[in-house]
Amino acid sequence: MNLRQLQQFVALAETGNFHKAAERMHMAQPPLSVSIKKLEEELGGPLFLRLPTGVQLTPAGQAMLADARLAIVHAQQCQQAVSTALHGEGGVLRVGFIGSATYALLPQLIPSFRQRFPKVELALDESTTANILNRLEANTLDVGLVRFPVLHPGDFELTLVENDEFVLAVPADSPWRKHSSVALSEFANEPFVMYTEASVPNLFAVAMLRCQQSGFSPRIAQDAVQVQTIVSLVESGLGVALVPGVARRYRNQGVRFLSLSDNPEKLNIGIALASVRQSRNRLVDRFIQHAQALARERLARQSATMRSINSAQVGTSSINPTT
Repeated sequence: MNLRQLQQFVALAETGNFHKAAERMHMAQPPLSVSIKKLEEELGGPLFLRLPTGVQLTPAGQAMLADARLAIVHAQQCQQAVSTALHGEGGVLRVGFIGSATYALLPQLIPSFRQRFPKVELALDESTTANILNRLEANTLDVGLVRFPVLHPGDFELTLVENDEFVLAVPADSPWRKHSSVALSEFANEPFVMYTEASVPNLFAVAMLRCQQSGFSPRIAQDAVQVQTIVSLVESGLGVALVPGVARRYRNQGVRFLSLSDNPEKLNIGIALASVRQSRNRLVDRFIQHAQALARERLARQSATMRSINSAQVGTSSINPTT
């Protein structure tokens, strides 16, 4: 039994006539008669009574009709699912993400992607950059939001979707709490809460490099994996910490985030979309293209805001006080 035979069976049951059923199936009547006869032989009994005026379902045929129609519907759904997946408009997309992506990027990216591609099912999984990259190579994830730069070797394609830089998290009662900007070198003798090297090797290496660029190697008092955990440990008074600037969105009265006046221009710790070149498909491409478009929109809005602020400042400075 195959799908074509089921379609022929339903057509004959609904028309009650071999000639009309053959027209519906766009075939000649003799091949249709042969196909139905083979189906009956395979199932072990007649499905139709052959009458002078046409055909009529036997009790066995009546028992089969509902399931035959359902099987045809399911087959059509399978075809549609494959078609949408091949065109990047449906299917399941397995997305890994780092915890700090939840501060700003994910809340904008996921709802807008779901609205644009409602037939795509997103399977989201929070993890570390190292684990996400390993799972991409093992093909248990399709795409990942990872901390940039990536130091993990592999055939990864990386698309930067969020720019960021380090800020310094200090306890709310720190003597530096009233400063908006500081030089990292001022904290050479302070204890640091640092990223766990084994679990977060990328961010650990970049944070260590950042300290060395300011002339010191940090004294590590405690380590942790997630940025939010590190912020909480800073609040507990265990030390200061270098965290991505987006962590400012983590509202915590016990921590202050200070800009660094000596941040190197080329040290970028943004978030990138990572995928394995050999495993790329249309659905992954759609997700990356959507994230890129969203990043461009965010950059355009930021630029417009800065132009507005600069214009307002110029307008204010050009006003001459009256005497």
